[in-house]
Amino acid sequence: QVQLVESGGGSVQAGGSLRLSCAASGLPYSSKCMGWFRQAPGKEREGVAALCTFRGSTLYADSVKGRFTISQDNAKNTVYLQMNSLKPEDTAMYYCAAVAYAPRGRELAPAPYKYWGQGTQVTVSS
Repeated sequence: QVQLVESGGGSVQAGGSLRLSCAASGLPYSSKCMGWFRQAPGKEREGVAALCTFRGSTLYADSVKGRFTISQDNAKNTVYLQMNSLKPEDTAMYYCAAVAYAPRGRELAPAPYKYWGQGTQVTVSS
């Protein structure tokens, strides 16, 4: 049974930092894409960052480049999203997702991802 469990969300003032964690278990493949997505009320889910081991690449949405960093700890089967210089527009539910393969250029699109966590709320106040 695949489980992706996010943690680390919370409330922070603008300019602050948070680190989200995604603990993965039961994934049936070692080479994969792990992604972070977010969804604000009334908006579509959008990709924030992705780390694809089969391509050796990390990708970021333009809105978070230079502020967010995705990383992984293979020993702990955990993926992290370090979020710095947070802005009120970063407020959303953040989700972790996993897939064996995502086409080039689609790593930040929700559609290819097969497994999803339940999400962790991030609220940034001005």
